[in-house]
Amino acid sequence: MFERSGRLLVSSIFTIAIAFFITALSPFTPAQTDPNSSAVTPERLSASFAEVAKKVEPAVVNIDTKGNVPDISAKTSPGSGDSDDIMDFFRRQLPRRPVYAVGSGFIVDKSGYILTNAHVIEDAARITVKLDSGEEYVAKLIGTDEETDVAVLKIEAGKDLPFVKLGNSDAAQVGDWVLALGSPFGLSRTVTAGIVSQTRRETPQGSPFQRFIQTDAAINRGNSGGPLVNMNGDVIGINSQIATSTGDYNGVGFALPSNEASNVYGQILKSGKVRRGYMGVTLESVKKEFAKVYGLTDATGAIVTRVAENPSPAANAGLKTGDVIVSINNAKVEGAVDLISKISSLTPGETVTVDYYRENGTKVDRKTASIKLGERPPARASDTNAKRLPLESPVTDAQKPFGLTLAELTPTLATTYKLEGQKGVVVRDVNPASYIADVKISNGTDALDEGDLIQRVNRVSIADLKSFNETVSKLRPGDAVVLEVLSYDRTARGLRLKVVQFTVQ
Repeated sequence: MFERSGRLLVSSIFTIAIAFFITALSPFTPAQTDPNSSAVTPERLSASFAEVAKKVEPAVVNIDTKGNVPDISAKTSPGSGDSDDIMDFFRRQLPRRPVYAVGSGFIVDKSGYILTNAHVIEDAARITVKLDSGEEYVAKLIGTDEETDVAVLKIEAGKDLPFVKLGNSDAAQVGDWVLALGSPFGLSRTVTAGIVSQTRRETPQGSPFQRFIQTDAAINRGNSGGPLVNMNGDVIGINSQIATSTGDYNGVGFALPSNEASNVYGQILKSGKVRRGYMGVTLESVKKEFAKVYGLTDATGAIVTRVAENPSPAANAGLKTGDVIVSINNAKVEGAVDLISKISSLTPGETVTVDYYRENGTKVDRKTASIKLGERPPARASDTNAKRLPLESPVTDAQKPFGLTLAELTPTLATTYKLEGQKGVVVRDVNPASYIADVKISNGTDALDEGDLIQRVNRVSIADLKSFNETVSKLRPGDAVVLEVLSYDRTARGLRLKVVQFTVQ
């Protein structure tokens, strides 16, 4: 389970105590520091940690926020006499109490600009920043970016303040030592050590602009928004998320790379918000199975699974669902996230050249289009309360190829799953023990779910269970499979294409 660190649940990363490293390294290094030796001894490592902490700590701040609890709506028909009405009456008589939250941040300019996570100050009525010196200031919110979970604050101290430099996160390598600083559980001036476990890590809860630095330096509640620094004392990340089964530190945490944070910071200072290029498409990455089925030379590119209406820049340029974008301005597109990153880094209004493949009967044609980019709209929260729709009547003609329970698309099911006017077979259930249950799409979610409509298998149209069974009966273990599936998107309130790619086992 992935959670945000800080205000609600903070990034938590596996602590490796310094004592452990001293013990682990002692058989391979001398017990005393040899001034003529270039070896990294435990003593030198400890001294390096101390120097980095001493350099960075003065710029790390504790952030306290105060907000109000939501209003309790009055019942329209009081006096019914049940216990809920009585308790509601007493709740409405109690004074509303402020909600307090705590997080971390760090000063990036001597004039008092501070970076932190957007979720740390979310819904805050008052933001108080406490410096390492003990001084406290009320902070002004300059701007936020929900896509990266970054917020920029400003305090007026009337003097130059200690600050840290945003380093080059692209230079970080797996195995590099790092320190995480902040205020876990409100304990200010806390420093933990670890290594970079992975770079450019995507998480199920992250946006396309959050490809994190993963680390095992311990981060807990209150660390959110604090800096992750290298052994030069340069910030290479903002601690943002954790992988946790308890809500606290479980050994795996994620920091937004400083290069992305620097871009966001610069744009917010300039215009108060972040502007990103936008095509208006939903995408899925090309995998080896898709490349094999469609005869592509390599498994790179991004499949257009939905073209936004309005009309969008992509629709204006003639792009369609099923097109495979392989390059932007002659730069190769590795996959869906890579394409989003390339487009979002461009200025709205800029015109780009897009190379893509389009299916034409048994052939796949290469085409080129010029697209004038729009501005990416604000991020929208997904419908987390959405529940699976129930079946209105039992279906007896279910089949289970690939571990799927399938059914004909009846009028009742078409209405239930908002699939009116479509053809294909409906997914009723996915066997959790089957290998297809482990197949994911690019955003990390399960590839297939109840109510999905399978319309094509390996470029063969599927009208009913008979045609589906005839097609899949020819497949053997090791064969590549590409399912083209329609799914109702509750966030977009419309159908979208999902391209499901896997190998028969």
